[in-house]
Amino acid sequence: MMLNPSAGQPDDRKSSLYSQPQSGAYKSGDKTSPISVILVSNGSRGNRLLFRYPFQRVAECPSSLSAKQRSPYVLNTTGDGLDDQDGDSREQSPLTDEQLVAGFSDIILATILATKSDMCGKKFELKIDNVRFVGHPTLLQHPPIIQVSKTDPSPQREMPTMILFNVVFALRANADPSVINCMHNLSRRIAIALQHEERRCQYLTQEATLMLTVQEEITTMTENGSPQSPFRQILPKCKLARDLKEAYDSLCTTGVVRLHINKWLEVSFCLPHKIHRIGGTYIPPEALERSLKAIRPYHALLLLDDEKVLLSQLPLDCSPAMVRLIKTCSAVKNLQQLAQDADLALLQIFQIAAHLVYWGKAIIIFPLCENNVYMLSPHANICLYSKLAEQFSQQFSGHDLPSMLAKFSLPVSLAEFRNPLETPAQEAQLIQMVVWMLQHRLLIQLHTYVCLLVPPCEDEPGLRDEEPPLAARVGGRSLSTPSALSFGSPTSSDDMTLTSPSMDNSSAELLPGGDSPLSKRMTETLLASLSEHERQVILNIPAAQNPEDLRMFARLLHYFRGHHHLEEIMYNENMRRSQLKTLFDKFRSVLVVTNHEDPIISIFQSPME
Repeated sequence: MMLNPSAGQPDDRKSSLYSQPQSGAYKSGDKTSPISVILVSNGSRGNRLLFRYPFQRVAECPSSLSAKQRSPYVLNTTGDGLDDQDGDSREQSPLTDEQLVAGFSDIILATILATKSDMCGKKFELKIDNVRFVGHPTLLQHPPIIQVSKTDPSPQREMPTMILFNVVFALRANADPSVINCMHNLSRRIAIALQHEERRCQYLTQEATLMLTVQEEITTMTENGSPQSPFRQILPKCKLARDLKEAYDSLCTTGVVRLHINKWLEVSFCLPHKIHRIGGTYIPPEALERSLKAIRPYHALLLLDDEKVLLSQLPLDCSPAMVRLIKTCSAVKNLQQLAQDADLALLQIFQIAAHLVYWGKAIIIFPLCENNVYMLSPHANICLYSKLAEQFSQQFSGHDLPSMLAKFSLPVSLAEFRNPLETPAQEAQLIQMVVWMLQHRLLIQLHTYVCLLVPPCEDEPGLRDEEPPLAARVGGRSLSTPSALSFGSPTSSDDMTLTSPSMDNSSAELLPGGDSPLSKRMTETLLASLSEHERQVILNIPAAQNPEDLRMFARLLHYFRGHHHLEEIMYNENMRRSQLKTLFDKFRSVLVVTNHEDPIISIFQSPME
């Protein structure tokens, strides 16, 4: 199931459907955008270049060039000559995208890109100078030819003229390997759709015949003295050519491609480098994948579009589970509650949520509650007359965005942010404002982290330098770091009984209580990872004289590494916030409390470019 980013939006590109992009439309030298898209074929007529976009500008004919006689002493500003007549090399400017592919003629491209049959069905990658070609050659396997007798009046089927084809994307040679893999994935998807339609109704053969016919007509006209680009004339006549152009334009702008090959098969593709960006750089897909795998049941899903708008972008044959999730989704529900309300498996909720986040339709947040602490994002646009400020004023009449953002200049919780004297309607509108600012990445959430920091021994300071850090010593008992967990971990398995952090009962009751020998041995075992000095300092704290407090501290010791925030500890250990804060206060002499972003979801809270 893929999303339709263009549904419900006016097609403002129709006026320029058959025109090339302007020089300033796309960034020249962008490593995430393709330079060109090329379609080649091999068959009974040899290697042929069927279509390329952007097409080359037609050079002036020799007769017109000879008519323009120039003085030999005039400075050459056309850039045709790279060397002076004296032999001195001129300083060359960086080549534009058009110049990179302009050196490859149609014949050369058809020769090097139309591979042999042995290479079909595999990744095709070829680097020549500053250009890298990426494609997926596909062999056309037609049904066997039916042999008929000579007396049979039915016409005999002709042998197909096309053997293989290749949809190739030209990239810069220094393109990131993840971009190369994405382009190969798109080429493979288009090839599979074209292969299917060729088997069903010989769609590719018909389109190729039309392209070659137009090329022959333009070649005849060019010989008569009127040079034209055959690919410009192919665009209004060939549906496949328009699909390839649309794919190229989408990759260079939004990064979301949605085609209907032969008005029948849908090809959807998302280039994450265009959707997930921080400032002027993209988020590596590996980092995005690690964050998606680290989604936990206590996280929430925040849709970036209105429910009706998002539902209108879904294809007709989308999964009913996705429709159910979108209708049930709320910023105040964690994923476990969402699974219960939508009557879906928790693992399925994770997969749909990751799908929506990957396509840039949602972000991962922590469910809204009174204890959440927010502050102004350092990347937020705080201009008084920005587009966001205008949108905010239109949606929330009587309020302005700069004044609302000023309230979050310092970290503030939602309990402190709201006014207890406001009516329920005003309070609901206030929550909607916070949701709106989270959707536009204007706010970031701060979480509480705890680190164990025992003062060094004054008598023997040299011993502290030789001891390994706490994270290495308690690592055997600690939980895996969030980035190392996956959807199949016990915390996300449906076989586990997942409870809400707000429940009163604590798992500490399962341990032996009081001063029993078993309880003391378990506490000593939990503290065994500490050094003798650290154990002595902890045991000298007044709160350590209480066996229950000491047992709880020892049980939570593996969380005190600064990698697990307060809400995660509450969920995993089924404890209340007040219990943890009381414990932190009792052992404050050896615990350091810090507040910062959750690295798992911080990339989703970065502002869009």
